[in-house]
Amino acid sequence: MSDSLPNLSAEELSRYSRQVLLEEVGVAGQRKLAAARVLVVGAGGLGSPAALYLAAAGVGVLGLADNDQVEVHNLQRQIVHDTAAVGQPKVESAARRLAALNPHVKLQLHDRGVTPANAIALFSGYDLIVDGSDNFPTRFLNNDAAFFARRPLVYGSIFKFEGQVSVFDSANGGPCYRCLFPEPPPPGSVPNCGEAGVFGALCGVIGSLQAMEAVKYLLGIGESLRGRLLVCDALTLQFRTLNLPRDPRCPLCGREPSIRQIDAAAYRSGCEAPAPVAGRPASAEIPPEISVEEARDLLAAKAGRVLLLDVREPYEVEICRIEGGAHIPMRQLPARLGELPRDRHLLVICHHGNRSRQVTGYLRSQGFPAVSNIQGGIAAWAEHFDPAMRRY
Repeated sequence: MSDSLPNLSAEELSRYSRQVLLEEVGVAGQRKLAAARVLVVGAGGLGSPAALYLAAAGVGVLGLADNDQVEVHNLQRQIVHDTAAVGQPKVESAARRLAALNPHVKLQLHDRGVTPANAIALFSGYDLIVDGSDNFPTRFLNNDAAFFARRPLVYGSIFKFEGQVSVFDSANGGPCYRCLFPEPPPPGSVPNCGEAGVFGALCGVIGSLQAMEAVKYLLGIGESLRGRLLVCDALTLQFRTLNLPRDPRCPLCGREPSIRQIDAAAYRSGCEAPAPVAGRPASAEIPPEISVEEARDLLAAKAGRVLLLDVREPYEVEICRIEGGAHIPMRQLPARLGELPRDRHLLVICHHGNRSRQVTGYLRSQGFPAVSNIQGGIAAWAEHFDPAMRRY
């Protein structure tokens, strides 16, 4: 952080007066915040409250990195956005809200998000990183880039009714995310929030805790969560703090690291379908994945020889569906394989294409010769062919 701290205007002193009154902050601390540069990765469930409180606290430069657009189903928890922002880039929607909240904060927007190509350089331009990502590949990329950029990373995550917060600061002797989880989980073993659901208010709790840890770190006050993992159970409203020591065998920050650079191949999506079982190769003539346009043409041209298989949950099908298809939830498939014809081309669809990709690999491994995943799922179908279809 720069040694030349900015002066505060009378309006700023008035705005931050309740914070400046705190002995641990004072005018000097508020000037530190005004000089700070913080990057929030993800303008979603965690990034929303984190960015709002960081902007309100007077962080001088606030970066937002996200390549997604606002969708209606985001609004249940992503409180920096509103209904009018649906369809707009998240960084632009968030920037409008944050600028209205505090015009003294300089906003820097990174609408390409964080990628293996830009991560280290992007992180190096900030003092601290707040990780509001919602998937394992990005989470591991953020951790590794923060390590190589020697920047502290405030970690947060949500799964259903459980939230976690920690501070990973390997440059100052703390552990990193890989000390907790050395490698990503096996593909398909952990559902994302679009499949498992998420308790909206818990995002506010965890994101606010991330903002609090960030401000404490920038001010150098209190005891941070470096070396500790805070776990919140929303159903029982219990908080547990677990010690998280640095792992000397960690593949990134350990004594003999095996990860020495950012390799793009290491951060590919963990949704790839399993390979077919040996001796049961899938037909070379049937592509494992097709576009929604190709699916529509097949359903129209080969009626009777093609079957649409919807693997979403029943409540999802009640919201929207494509008429004429079969419906078997993904979790029920192993017990209901006998209901599926082996002499028809199965086109598998879900919400966004992740579950259906896993099902496609599973069915091929079970000897079904003609199975294809529909890229983008029913969300892409609605976008391309049926704008009036209800979205979620």
